[in-house]
Amino acid sequence: MIIRIIQKDDDYVSIGDLVEDLKKSQKVDEAGAIYSFEGFVRGQEENLTVEKLILTTPDVDKAKEDIKSIIETAKVKFGVFDINVVHYIGEFYTGDPLFLVSVLGPHRGETLKALSEVVERVKHEVDFKKEEISNQGTKTIMAGG
Repeated sequence: MIIRIIQKDDDYVSIGDLVEDLKKSQKVDEAGAIYSFEGFVRGQEENLTVEKLILTTPDVDKAKEDIKSIIETAKVKFGVFDINVVHYIGEFYTGDPLFLVSVLGPHRGETLKALSEVVERVKHEVDFKKEEISNQGTKTIMAGG
């Protein structure tokens, strides 16, 4: 299991890195599916051009513990073997990766459900603050906490 919160430019992990890690799992012979998610900065929304995002968390250790709890719950609930999560913090521009998740499971159905649940719960329950700077001004979006 990989759980990392990385300051942008301090290190780089790709979705491919997370998938390759899962393929090294002792459970890979019992697995039949890997699903992955890569969330990145969207530059355009209706009547809005995003110039940059600033993503922060007040407590990296607590955020990691919250993510670990979400992962452990999803593994039990859906019977998947392993889940990796990387969340970046810092200043981001269109196309920059923000949030990566990969899941190894026995079948596609439960593996996809586990991926979806982890993505949604991390987005809504972990204490990240997103400042969206656009042609319309600055909008702060809070999650979790």
